[in-house]
Amino acid sequence: MAEEKKTAVKAAKKEKKNKTEKDHWFSFSGIRKEAKRVRWPHWKSEGAANPGIFQNTGEVLLFTAFFALFFVLCDLGVSYLLNFVK
Repeated sequence: MAEEKKTAVKAAKKEKKNKTEKDHWFSFSGIRKEAKRVRWPHWKSEGAANPGIFQNTGEVLLFTAFFALFFVLCDLGVSYLLNFVK
């Protein structure tokens, strides 16, 4: 009998855990809970497998500058060819 009671208590606890909370689209407690779950990046890199914010920012700026220069040179080249044909 005591064993049946323990089983019933365990089942009730499982059912309580499995109950979903009300799905609110906005709440401060939900925002706080979600912010704790986020894996925030580090400022400095921690090896090749885990780049930091500074390394990622540098790569993006370098990539953007390279392609800006590439498109400016392409535009100048096409302009030169069009003026040459004229």
